[in-house]
Amino acid sequence: MNAQQGLPKEVCIILTYRCNAKCNMCDVWHYPTKAGEEIIVEDINKLPSGLRFINITGGEPFIRRDIEDIITAVRKKTNRIVISNNGFFTDRIVQLCTKYPDLGIRISTEGLQKTNDAIRRIPDGFDRTLRTLLTLRRMGVKDIGFGMTVQDINCKDLLPLYELSDALGYEFATATLHNSHYFHKLDNMIKDKEMVCNEFSKLIKELLKSRSLKKWYRAYFNFGLMNYIYGGKRFLPCEMGTESCFIDPSGDVLACNGMDEKVPMGNIRENSFEEIWNSAEADNVRNIVKSCQKQCWMVGSAAPVMKKYLLKPTFWVLKNKIRVMLNKEPLLCFPDKKA
Repeated sequence: MNAQQGLPKEVCIILTYRCNAKCNMCDVWHYPTKAGEEIIVEDINKLPSGLRFINITGGEPFIRRDIEDIITAVRKKTNRIVISNNGFFTDRIVQLCTKYPDLGIRISTEGLQKTNDAIRRIPDGFDRTLRTLLTLRRMGVKDIGFGMTVQDINCKDLLPLYELSDALGYEFATATLHNSHYFHKLDNMIKDKEMVCNEFSKLIKELLKSRSLKKWYRAYFNFGLMNYIYGGKRFLPCEMGTESCFIDPSGDVLACNGMDEKVPMGNIRENSFEEIWNSAEADNVRNIVKSCQKQCWMVGSAAPVMKKYLLKPTFWVLKNKIRVMLNKEPLLCFPDKKA
């Protein structure tokens, strides 16, 4: 056994690869897992307690009929849970949030109605999303919002969707196209980088104009997305497999979901989490992460290190918040910018 590795602070649990959406940037729906082979409560009970944050995702997590039992188990491990979903299973979402109104709900929404429904290919998907969020708000659920993956065909909806979320008092999370084994995609690509990043720059300015400290740091995160699109080196180190990790539907513990090939540290059905986390195989995976050149900037890999290395994001936030207050444009420079 190697020297003890500090336990992760954040964990993302992928409950299933079954999905009722057929998004253009994700082919997971072509490769669904089987219900009887997915991780269960007994597996989740092996996770360490005292985690700062757990994200529940899929596939579509609300396809799981036992999601209430899953969340009951997860709540013993952390005080903050956010479920990423597509908003289709309104009744199941409402039922779960009736029992646990402190849950976070992020509904993947790829723009306004026409664009969203074209990308996600769920009948009346945008309408279902809005109805679900409005129902949750009437119930008093506070931690709700949109999650948007920005690409060429929906970037013009980025600012309008943010403005809608802001008017309704919702959270607004962003991502951009990535390739990995998780998405079963290696050909996702932003074609018109200038156009897409121009829309991100508008969002960044609006976030900095707000009175919300959280939104100021989200401006920095979105600045990182622009940098990623331009092919720049990550602003902060990637510490996946150290600060955070993923558990996939088979029980495999993964450093991240961004690698082109799946490289498990171990399986939670076969060993305790601590044994996996401190194994030689886990150290080998961490070395792979250290040498990774993909420069991904997903919220799962960026948020933990933004919290750990707070000085750099804070300096950027203060500098650009002052500029916006003086009616100047934020400084969005990319020394590694590639055409």
